[in-house]
Amino acid sequence: MVNKLTKDASVEELKAAGLGEHYANHERALFYENASGVPFTATYFQAKNDPIADLYEDIAAEEKARATYQWLIDLSDDPDINDSLKFLREREVVHSQRFREAVEILKEYQSQKKYF
Repeated sequence: MVNKLTKDASVEELKAAGLGEHYANHERALFYENASGVPFTATYFQAKNDPIADLYEDIAAEEKARATYQWLIDLSDDPDINDSLKFLREREVVHSQRFREAVEILKEYQSQKKYF
């Protein structure tokens, strides 16, 4: 979406949209950073080697992504972009639901007596 929205923009239009610094560093290439310009880092991933704790971390990530898509929808007035964002938002909801189901399956498994 970002590429489609910026591919025909002039340098002046990019500057006017607040993307001048990004253009100076990366031209039109995608560079993974948050809205404040902080670059993506692997430290965002959390893992405890506990399947239930890790799944709850995954659920939280999906819910944060869902909220972000909603905020982007609220900022946009482009119906085509909003349709794409709504699809992505709903996908996050489904992911969250599947992770929640997996937590319940693991809880049930953990409570069963094991025979070896």
